[in-house]
Amino acid sequence: MTNKQKPTPTDITGHKRHAKLRLSYVVGSLDRIIRRKLAEALTPLGLTIGQFTVMSVLDAGGQTSNAKLAERSLITPQSANEVMSAMALRGWVTRQPDPKHGRIVLLQLTDEGREILRQCEQAVQVIEEQMLSGMAPDVGSSVQSSLELFVRNLRA
Repeated sequence: MTNKQKPTPTDITGHKRHAKLRLSYVVGSLDRIIRRKLAEALTPLGLTIGQFTVMSVLDAGGQTSNAKLAERSLITPQSANEVMSAMALRGWVTRQPDPKHGRIVLLQLTDEGREILRQCEQAVQVIEEQMLSGMAPDVGSSVQSSLELFVRNLRA
């Protein structure tokens, strides 16, 4: 009787695993994969990941200034302004002067912008379902809670 050798486990890159991968490496790999898949899913809808992020933040928070939107979207105010200009041209957002402060412009999603966002969210839902495939719902919730804690800890 022959003694079969167990196959060497592989890491997330497909290479033979010799040592445990660092958590930061795994999270970074996941980020790159998600960004690639998001870009592939959003491109047919005419959006970039930055536009999707900004629209999601606007939808969740309602009317806001460019500076607050940039902060919540994790981009620079200049980038937020560029994204908003492109989306305003497409009729997805409106820009109105803040009645309380003359130099601030308030941004808000239009109905058309909300409809585009809903289409994007459906595409993103497919990616998230693929990512969570084979995982119990309570485990997925626990992973999300842990990741949110990591973000809070590192922002401090």
